Amino acid sequence: MADTSQGTGGLTFDKSKRSWPNELNILLALIIIVAVFEIIGQVAPYMNGQSFLFDTRDRFDSIFNEARLKIIILQVAIIGIIALGVTQVIITAGIDLSSGPLVAATAMIAMSFAQVAEVNGFPNPKALFGSWAMDLPVIIPVLVGLSFGAFIGIINGTFIAYFRIPPFIATLGMFLFCRGVALWWSGGNPVSFPTEAYAWIGSGMMPVVWFILLAIIFHFIMTYTVYGKHTYAIGSNEEAARMSGINVKRHKVLVYMIASMLAAFAGIVLSSKAVTAQAGMGEFYELFAIAMAVIGGISLQGGRGSIIGTVLGAMVLGVIRSGFTYVKLDGSYQLMAMGAIIVAAVILDQYRQRNRA
Repeated sequence: MADTSQGTGGLTFDKSKRSWPNELNILLALIIIVAVFEIIGQVAPYMNGQSFLFDTRDRFDSIFNEARLKIIILQVAIIGIIALGVTQVIITAGIDLSSGPLVAATAMIAMSFAQVAEVNGFPNPKALFGSWAMDLPVIIPVLVGLSFGAFIGIINGTFIAYFRIPPFIATLGMFLFCRGVALWWSGGNPVSFPTEAYAWIGSGMMPVVWFILLAIIFHFIMTYTVYGKHTYAIGSNEEAARMSGINVKRHKVLVYMIASMLAAFAGIVLSSKAVTAQAGMGEFYELFAIAMAVIGGISLQGGRGSIIGTVLGAMVLGVIRSGFTYVKLDGSYQLMAMGAIIVAAVILDQYRQRNRA
């Protein structure tokens, strides 16, 4: 017989159906994955007893392999910024496939307004515009990039909310449009030589700083503000949200605009880090961002998930990718394995949904 307790108003609840917070499950999975790679490093003959995350050299300043930790965190930081926006879209029961090409298009556009006039005393050989666009204050390329992202997001949201186009189709069309913009903007040529102020945005560990800062901000927004409550309400039951007085159409446009602005900012950070912008940037970024959200417990059916879960999902994905490289798994197998992991995460989500029902 199930163990039940008395609840409010004489109602009872089944203690056996209580579960840990989903974030704790993801953290536990992260620890297990790290342990698995550590065991492989010690057991596999070709690994020569190498440790995955721990420093085995005779030093006392750190027990961790700081170089590997930095690589893992840097790998996920820029895509993690995109994932913060994708998380909000998925919570509304939507999807955004345009974020990867949007990264490339924004990188090209923003970088073209962040170039220096001279390189080593000679005119900038990669200059896209005239002298009026050279050596501009860093705020200008940033605002131009974010404005382009907002424009793309408003179009996505309008198509989805007002024209009732399925999110998959609307954002897939924008996927192709943004990739075309990235190729057209400079005729396929890279745009390089930014100002020092622009290059600082993505220098060193700054991508990680931006990711953590934005994660904190959006955790607060999604947890404690009306915007967050409306986002969850729409994903849980759109018709009920509409009947309760929420302007669903306007809110969806806002969600897609914010998601695209985060993708645009990721493009700015990426081009700053690389000190160049290329039309091929952002390949597969939209898929990895969705994977981070799904692994982090964001339900593809909408209404469930958290920013903390997405951050942990990003770390899980980063550890897995770094671990595959650590065990010398071929790149083609890595992609196949990542695809299997994403499908497994979705199957697990469906299983949790059925159990809750």
